[in-house]
Amino acid sequence: MEAIRMENLVKTYGSGSTAVHALKNVSLYVNPGEVVGLLGPSGSGKTTLLQCLGAVIDPTSGRIALNGETVFDNGWKINDLRALRRDKIGFVFQAAYLIPFLSVLDNVALLPMLAGKSNEEARKRAKELLAVLEVDHRSHAKPAELSGGEQQRVAIARAMANQPPFILADEPTAPLDSERSLIVIKLLTRLAQEFKTAIMVVTHDDIIIPRFKRLYRLRDGVAHEEQGQNLPFPD
Repeated sequence: MEAIRMENLVKTYGSGSTAVHALKNVSLYVNPGEVVGLLGPSGSGKTTLLQCLGAVIDPTSGRIALNGETVFDNGWKINDLRALRRDKIGFVFQAAYLIPFLSVLDNVALLPMLAGKSNEEARKRAKELLAVLEVDHRSHAKPAELSGGEQQRVAIARAMANQPPFILADEPTAPLDSERSLIVIKLLTRLAQEFKTAIMVVTHDDIIIPRFKRLYRLRDGVAHEEQGQNLPFPD
C-alpha cells in the first residue's frame, strides 16, 4: 500500500476565459520508506502540488489517499484538516523556522505535546530523534546558536516528531553547501528506510538530484514520472 497516492488531481484558479490550470490531472504515488524527487521550473505547479498534498489549499477535483485512507475525493473527507497536517504530514522547508526562544529539544517536543502527548513522552521522542540525527549534543542550545546544517537537522527531527507517514520537503538543501546538501538527503533517505516514512523532496539542487531512485517532473501543470540515477552517497 502506498503511503500517499494522488489520482487525477486538478487545481484551477479562477473561471472562464481567465482560468489558470495550475494542475492538470496529476497522478503520483510514494511508497513507505521511499524518497521521491519533485522537479520542475518556476511556474510548473510544484508549489500548488505541495499545498494540495499538505492540505493547505483545496484541489478543484481528483483524489488523495494517505495510507489507503481517502482524505480528498472531489472534496475533503476529513473534518479537521489542522489535525491531518499535524499528525499525518511532516513539513521541512528551505528555512528551518525554529522557534527562537525555545531550546532545540523543546522545538522538537512541541508538536507531540500539541498532539496530546505528555511532556515526558514528547521529550523522550525528541531526544531519540535528535540522537538519530546526531544533534543531541545541541539539545539545550537555542536555534541562533546552531549552524545552518544543524538547524536543518533539527527541522527534520521536528517533522518526524509525530511519526507522520508522509513528509513534504520543500527545497530542504537550498541554503546549504554541497557537502551539507548530501548529508541532508542522505539523512532523509536513512530516516525514510528506518521509519518507513514516505518523503517527497522538491528541489533544484543538482547535487542531490542524481541520488533519487525515482522522481516526478512537473511542467505546465502536468507530471511525468522518471527513473532516477540512484547514485550512491559518498562515505
